[in-house]
Amino acid sequence: MLRANTLSGRFLGLTLVFVALAQVLILVPSVARFQHDWLVLRLEKAQIAALTLLSSEGAVPAALESELLDNAGVFNVVLRRDAVRQLVLSSPLPGPVARTVDLRGARSPELVAAAFATLLRPDPGVLRVIGAPSHDAGLLIEVTVDPAPLTAALRSHALRLLAQSALLSLATAVLLFLAVERMILRPIARLSGQMQAYAADPEDVRRIIEPASDLAELRAAETALRQLETDLTAALRQKDRLAQLGTAVAKISHDLRNMLTAAQLFADRIEGSADPAVARAAPKLVGSISRAIALCEATLAFGRAEEPPPRLARIPLRPLVEEVLEAEGLGTEGGARAVRALIDVPAGMMLRADPEQLFRVLANLVRNARQAIEATGRPGTVEVSAAEDDAEWRLRVGDDGPGLPERARAHLFAPFQGGVRQGGAGLGLAIAAELVRGHGGRLALERSDADGTVFAIRLPKDVAAAGG
Repeated sequence: MLRANTLSGRFLGLTLVFVALAQVLILVPSVARFQHDWLVLRLEKAQIAALTLLSSEGAVPAALESELLDNAGVFNVVLRRDAVRQLVLSSPLPGPVARTVDLRGARSPELVAAAFATLLRPDPGVLRVIGAPSHDAGLLIEVTVDPAPLTAALRSHALRLLAQSALLSLATAVLLFLAVERMILRPIARLSGQMQAYAADPEDVRRIIEPASDLAELRAAETALRQLETDLTAALRQKDRLAQLGTAVAKISHDLRNMLTAAQLFADRIEGSADPAVARAAPKLVGSISRAIALCEATLAFGRAEEPPPRLARIPLRPLVEEVLEAEGLGTEGGARAVRALIDVPAGMMLRADPEQLFRVLANLVRNARQAIEATGRPGTVEVSAAEDDAEWRLRVGDDGPGLPERARAHLFAPFQGGVRQGGAGLGLAIAAELVRGHGGRLALERSDADGTVFAIRLPKDVAAAGG
């Protein structure tokens, strides 16, 4: 069923409109040409009647003159030869001259205007027509005619043309529609139907489209769609397998964490052994078990549902930074600590963020910085700084440690791949980046070389940009 809001319906409607417009453009000059030819024919007949009368060289009976005028279809004839303007044939006029049409050198717009004046506004009186005699029979010929027969003939001609144009327009529109329906609209409908069928079960490879169109453009679209559906089906299958694997890993990690916790209790007891060899090995065993437990807990935490949306609020930044550093065992007063902290945050600086999530982000970054310095066995400094402008807040967490290894930089924010220390799960930075994205911001590695590592957090001030 054709509807106006379908491609088929709109194409048929436009086809009808454009074909009808083309027919109108043909109709207008045709009507003008019909009136011109009708008037020229009257002039030619009037000229023949006048020449017949002039060649008789004597008085012409009134009956013959009336017959000549009737055959020419005019009331009177004026012929100008040389400088003399002569009324050759005449009869009483039924009314005054209402309009004059001069055919000498008339251009198309003038002929069209005259024809539609006759067609739409019939003259109440007599129509005077001026033209040039044929075969150089004089300088000018002028006749007066009754406009009623011209109007009737012109209307009959116009109606006949309109009927022909309507039939031609309809036939052309139907043929064009059928051709386009077969060559374009049906393949598009097939493509749309296949997309709907694939969407119903995208994991069924039998629903992947097979390019079949003989039109180059549609075949290219089908080929591109086939590649897209193939890739999507493979991705969905991969995602399903990863989901199943993740569930299995979560279960294994849960049970493994319980077993390792029990093993840690026994390792704590072994640590107090009087045997020097056991006492030396016990801390390493405890450390290994602790790292294994941490990996299980991180895996379970990452495998849980997505982080909830941040609850944005205006919070003071410096107290939050001090709390993070204190929780990580870092002090700012100097002393004998191997790792000390430096805060460069304005005392009154406020920002819009979820305090709990921002605490976790900063804690992950500060912990990584502290562990990087401790791994060197040398003293070092972890610095947290902040600044702002009209568009965003900028936080930086840096250290003067050895920098990140190349392997860690390649997969810095990828879970289970971007670990920066031995035994790490590589989840801290992935979680921190996810939390920052939830604020509409971005966490990036600003610098990492032999002089240390700096991470930068950018949080937009625009609430819409931050998703709040």
